Amino acid sequence: MRPRLPDERPTEPPTGYKIAHPVLDADGGCAGFLGVSLGAAAPYRVLDEARCVYGRRHRAPHRRCDCGFHCVHERRVAAGLLVQAEYRKAVLLEVSVLGSYIRFERGFRYERQRVRTATVGPCPCGATASVLADAGWGRDGRRVLEAACGGCAGGRRRWTLDTFARLAGDGLTVWAEPGTGPVGPAPDMPELVAEAALLQARLDWFQGQLSRLGRAMGGDGPHPRD
Repeated sequence: MRPRLPDERPTEPPTGYKIAHPVLDADGGCAGFLGVSLGAAAPYRVLDEARCVYGRRHRAPHRRCDCGFHCVHERRVAAGLLVQAEYRKAVLLEVSVLGSYIRFERGFRYERQRVRTATVGPCPCGATASVLADAGWGRDGRRVLEAACGGCAGGRRRWTLDTFARLAGDGLTVWAEPGTGPVGPAPDMPELVAEAALLQARLDWFQGQLSRLGRAMGGDGPHPRD
């Protein structure tokens, strides 16, 4: 008979890490998260209790089921999942493991949780994200959001990180991971036209200077363009 592991009675809730998609109710009144694997079946709030996703009546986490919230022990392990193509637009969560839990080698399966922080990655353009914009899909009456800078968000509906944290409530803090690309919105067409006109004016001035220099040296020198 396999011996049972001793019961743990920590003085403070264990800390874990996971990834999820930020979501917002369709009416914009409350924010939360949507898991990326088994948890994708049911969005959850910052402070929430797990329920069996298979509809069974037992309390999560049950030893003979895989229901319950899931997280890993190490931040770097959870962050490593974000390099996978299907998870690139998820965010990194730091959670407090509450209630009953089952400890595994790499993480926990547990009854309740409080999401303490959410770290938002850079915008796909490389700039530091300043908003969470509508990702174009959702589930169970919630719209999924994704990190973006002001320029790349375009005309999509958007919410600042502070607004999302306020709508989520329960003390959530949302951080933006520093980007490695350009800061601010990309130039639009009027800006590009103005820049081209400035360059043309400088080129005309330069050609004029060459023409005057050529005449001063006794030659015709280059002539300005027609």
